Amino acid sequence: MSEQPTDLREIVRQRYAAAALKVTTPLDVTDGGTGCCGPQPVEADDNFGSALYGADERDTLPAEAVAASLGCGNPTAVAELREGERVLDLGSGGGIDVLLSARRVGPTGKAYGLDMTEEMLALALANAENAGATNVEFLKGAIEAIPLPADTVDVVISNCVINLSTDKSAVFAETFRVLRPGGRMGVSDVVADDTLTPGQRAERGDYVGCIAGALSFAEYRQGLEAAGFTDIEITPTHSVADGMHSAIVRAGKPATAAGLVRGRRQGRPGVSPTRSATCDAS
Repeated sequence: MSEQPTDLREIVRQRYAAAALKVTTPLDVTDGGTGCCGPQPVEADDNFGSALYGADERDTLPAEAVAASLGCGNPTAVAELREGERVLDLGSGGGIDVLLSARRVGPTGKAYGLDMTEEMLALALANAENAGATNVEFLKGAIEAIPLPADTVDVVISNCVINLSTDKSAVFAETFRVLRPGGRMGVSDVVADDTLTPGQRAERGDYVGCIAGALSFAEYRQGLEAAGFTDIEITPTHSVADGMHSAIVRAGKPATAAGLVRGRRQGRPGVSPTRSATCDAS
């Protein structure tokens, strides 16, 4: 019997809670650890994690933010963030992309991070404080029901998280809803060749490992179009498994009223934040 969506979400939550705790828990010298050398990096192969960021970016961030990185790309490098913009990171984890975004948009801009895992939110808040970031805010919630009003942000980014959702159409609709007219998304995600069936994708890796739940290139495009997005580009960057790719996904929300009609019909009403935490190191 296949796993149900609620079971998969809990599995994902547990996995990322454990990752956050690994980063923040000192090594026990009785178990062979050194107990003295900073945070434990989360295990990941060369296709995932902090190695996908430049050394100049990693070296400017708290070690815990780098250690907790589990993404398949570097969305801040492709989102073309500009001074003064408001950015939302879906599935922000330990906060690496939020902190990088906050620096790119500067003090007149703002970077939001959204995550459903208490442990990751606590880690992200600590990392933001250590980095001295004052223009960031972390929200607790699901990416299928973003706790922000409509037309709130200029850019939505995400790093290998949308593939973990069991309701990707809701993610696309919510992303469209919170973007202002003329806004854009630039995410890194795992995408499958169109020739691979869902069963074949599952053979190449599990759901929580960002493989089994990945959409195909055609499915991804169709999902974005159904939500109302235009100017869709899906560009593979490197292979993560046979027929599975890390990809850069770009799309825009139309700026005109006529272009918004379809997306607004697909959209959902805004929801109030369940919890937010603003980091102010001042």
